[in-house]
Amino acid sequence: NYLIVVNKPYGYIIYDDDTSKITVTDMVNSYLLDKGETTMAYPAHRLDMETTGCLVYCKDMITLAYVSSLFEEKLVTKEYLAIVEGKTDPSGTINQPIGSNRHLNNTMVVSRNGKSALTKYETIHYGRNSSLIKVIIKTGRTHQIRVHMKYIGHPVYNDPVYGKAYNDFGQFLHSASIDFEQPTTHEHLHFECDVPKEFQDFIENCV
Repeated sequence: NYLIVVNKPYGYIIYDDDTSKITVTDMVNSYLLDKGETTMAYPAHRLDMETTGCLVYCKDMITLAYVSSLFEEKLVTKEYLAIVEGKTDPSGTINQPIGSNRHLNNTMVVSRNGKSALTKYETIHYGRNSSLIKVIIKTGRTHQIRVHMKYIGHPVYNDPVYGKAYNDFGQFLHSASIDFEQPTTHEHLHFECDVPKEFQDFIENCV
């Protein structure tokens, strides 16, 4: 009655950017319309266009305000899966501020003048020259995982902005699960989203 969690596909933006492109929000609201519902859904947070996985929508403004406050107060646990270049340490913590890159529009960089950002990771599997890692972010800065992994010398695989592009799928970064409190009953909610086929194929064949 209050929430929708979708497995965001690769290559779609969330918000309308004044272009003719179909957004994830368009698809969610079309789904609701097909079910005969008259409410609109609103995204409670964002994922990059190339990032896949768990994306939370709220079906009214009161729920949106509540869930948005959970994100702002860092009361939402977000766990990602990423394939990164090279062989990472078994685990690590990256506590470096992130700010806008003055030298390249629409990109971010580790900067002492930026906002605090904390990323923790654990290596799940090593490949020939890549690693599959589980990542938990305690903050939600723009491009946080991509910036932090580049900072430690292990950019997300196939990331054309912070690393190197090898194919047209986009970076191998997936929002695997999300945990937060239900807005009315306050029970603990846990959602998981399967990785895309391209991601799974890479894990099976390359990592």
